[in-house]
Amino acid sequence: MNFLKYFNGLLSNVFSKNENVYVYGQNVATGSCLSGLTRNLELTKSSKIANSPNSENSLVGIGFGAMLRGIHAVFCMKQQDFLLLGIDHLVNTNNIMRNETVNGSFTIISIIEDGGYEGPQSALNNFSDFASIARIDCYSITNNIDAKAIIGNKMLSPGFKIIGISQRLLSQSLIEISLLKNDDHLNYFQYKDGNDVTIICYNFSLPYGLEIVERFKEKGFSASLFSINTFISFDYSAIIEDVSKTKNIIIIDDSKSCNLSCYELINSIQDKYKLENKRIIKRDYSSDYFYPRSDVLDIDYENIVTSFFK
Repeated sequence: MNFLKYFNGLLSNVFSKNENVYVYGQNVATGSCLSGLTRNLELTKSSKIANSPNSENSLVGIGFGAMLRGIHAVFCMKQQDFLLLGIDHLVNTNNIMRNETVNGSFTIISIIEDGGYEGPQSALNNFSDFASIARIDCYSITNNIDAKAIIGNKMLSPGFKIIGISQRLLSQSLIEISLLKNDDHLNYFQYKDGNDVTIICYNFSLPYGLEIVERFKEKGFSASLFSINTFISFDYSAIIEDVSKTKNIIIIDDSKSCNLSCYELINSIQDKYKLENKRIIKRDYSSDYFYPRSDVLDIDYENIVTSFFK
């Protein structure tokens, strides 16, 4: 099964069991249905799906207004770039909403165009910056486990949040993986437990982390693997505890933010323990960064596993 079909099924499952859901956005019920993401969604009789015009500032405002009236508003949008047009509501209206008691919800589902070759107006991949500007609850989704948990528990929960999906991953086969543990708020998920190195994945970088785990395994090393699915501070205790065992960390972040979410975690770890080895894998910026190009992280896996413990 590909990720797109799986995600579509999860949405239908949640929407078909809840009343007063209002799903809206450009081409959500016609044409491409956001490349199939919102096609044939199952809704209850009191719910509705509607196509909207290209007016993202108004559409974000509508979501907050619907939430105040007890409706479960779900604004589905093709790419994160368009969300910039609603930034006033994301900051100022959202701050006003914090003082309101609401039974409704407002969720933005944003596809992040990280497949590459789209150009400068279709390549925003800065989830942590949206989270930071108004301390917004944001969640990334990468596999069968986190998708089911986040969609099932966060999609229609009271209040405002943004859920992001990778365009690159949507077009690929679903990553099916076993869970070791996660925290109650779904801030992180742990998939592997090892003794030699702790690998921590941010944004949509889990596939890279899984590959590094396997490369270390071939060399006789065992790795713990965590995926961080939120973009604001949380209790890092479980991750720091794992690092206390390995004393080695590899952090992967495939976002395009200058202020990476991982920096706070690194500081928290180094306040407690002296690391033997540390590697941060992130994007390199060059003069052709804003031209159509591949968005895949260029990782020399062989170099990482052969040189890390030297």
